[in-house]
Amino acid sequence: MGVAYYANYFVWFEVARCELLRTVGGNYRKMEQDGIFLPVIEANCRFLHPAHYDDKLTVLTRGRMHSPVRIEFKYELLRSQDELILATGETLHAATGHSGRPSRLPENIRAMLS
Repeated sequence: MGVAYYANYFVWFEVARCELLRTVGGNYRKMEQDGIFLPVIEANCRFLHPAHYDDKLTVLTRGRMHSPVRIEFKYELLRSQDELILATGETLHAATGHSGRPSRLPENIRAMLS
């Protein structure tokens, strides 16, 4: 069909989320080494226009604290050449410890996303 597979949008969201955390001074690997995990508990994507093979894409990402143990990220996927918004989405993450039980996010992460 010449269009991107729908599940790839969530992969692009994940890459953008990791880059956002890195940009604001966070780091998924370090958080996990420190015993903090951010599993997705909700995910949503609205497909507005198809992404085609070989399109260059940009993902704009914003994060905010939803509660002391939850982070919400919002995404806009744009085709770079004309900045047409192809999709929008959100993911909600719960911070957990090794046991899988809710755990407060470290203060530095909360401060970065407040």
